[in-house]
Amino acid sequence: MTQELTVMMLTWEFPPRIIGGISPHVYHLSKSLARNGVKVYVVTCDFPGAPQHEIVDGVEVFRIDSYKNPSPNFATWVYLMNVNMQKEAAALVNRLGGEVDIFHAHDWLVANAGIGLKHVFRKPLLVTVHSTEIGRRNGLHFDYERMIHETEAWLTYEAWKVICCSNYMVSHVRWAFGLPEDKLVMVPNGVNVQEYTRNRNADLGQFRRKFALPEEKLVLYVGRLVYEKGIHVFVNAVPKILGKVDAKFVVVGNGYMKEPLSNLVKSMGLAHKVMFTGFVDDKTLKNLQRCADVSVVPSLFEPFGIVALEAMAAKSPVVVSDTGGLSEIVEHDVNGVKVYPENPDSLAWGITKVLLDEKYANWIRNDAYKKVLEKYDWDKISQQTKDVYQAVLKEYSKSFWA
Repeated sequence: MTQELTVMMLTWEFPPRIIGGISPHVYHLSKSLARNGVKVYVVTCDFPGAPQHEIVDGVEVFRIDSYKNPSPNFATWVYLMNVNMQKEAAALVNRLGGEVDIFHAHDWLVANAGIGLKHVFRKPLLVTVHSTEIGRRNGLHFDYERMIHETEAWLTYEAWKVICCSNYMVSHVRWAFGLPEDKLVMVPNGVNVQEYTRNRNADLGQFRRKFALPEEKLVLYVGRLVYEKGIHVFVNAVPKILGKVDAKFVVVGNGYMKEPLSNLVKSMGLAHKVMFTGFVDDKTLKNLQRCADVSVVPSLFEPFGIVALEAMAAKSPVVVSDTGGLSEIVEHDVNGVKVYPENPDSLAWGITKVLLDEKYANWIRNDAYKKVLEKYDWDKISQQTKDVYQAVLKEYSKSFWA
């Protein structure tokens, strides 16, 4: 019989609080672990309208006071949030009689709380590194960025194991923090295909008309509007694509580049062809992914590429930059199209190739869907994660800490 495990996950975001990819990752992973016989407590930040304590499909979620008093900057807020998180998580562990086997932190934003709990209770700490500051910024240029980098380094040093979501990130994290190879383990991210298969036969025609005319192809970008996501490359590819095919470009997400890119689109006389939607609700997003004639992920730095995986689950053909985790998810001319990073001409070529060849588009979308089912199923990923937990506990049981 497998050993019963109790895990406390620490994360600064969890639904309905969704800032980036950590929130859906922890949500699906924790629920799948609970189905797999692991007792999971999630400690996260509060959110307006969300209960302080609830049980979500077997996962107990505790939302702590994330410090609402004014802070001079984000770094100060993170530090004070961690003070509250460690205090409330420690009180919860004590209420449980100390019956927590492993603390599992997600990214640098909960580093202080995770490291503190590890030492207070002398239990192993694991970390999943979803991204790095040195990768996001293409180097370290300011003290603020160096502070985040040093926090990430400290967290990976204190962790028993460091989980990365792609082989690319394993090598990147090993290089960034000088970690020994046996401390790193690759467990991929996942996607819940069932969320896209519900109402698969529903007529999406009326929904699609809100975004594009019937004669226009729908080209979709989903992500933060920031430099490392390559949104500027996407916008600069638009006129090159329109020279060959009639299309509407839908941009979902927000970020500091939204206003300058919107102004660029207007200056090109293409405001009627490019729609900036901002954030949209989950149902709208999934329907857009199902309607899209092509989904585009033009990132310059991408640890994994969950947006590409979601598009593949929605049976939308994908065009991605040949970089980072995207290179591992997508096999060129088999389940997607790879293009050169930061190259509008290459991106335009890839998008046009999909839009003008329906047979080719169907080929890559069907193969992509098969790959998602085979490799990126959350139940398989939760089993891999559970195996890591059990291996760590086996090592821990033989250590002086136990």
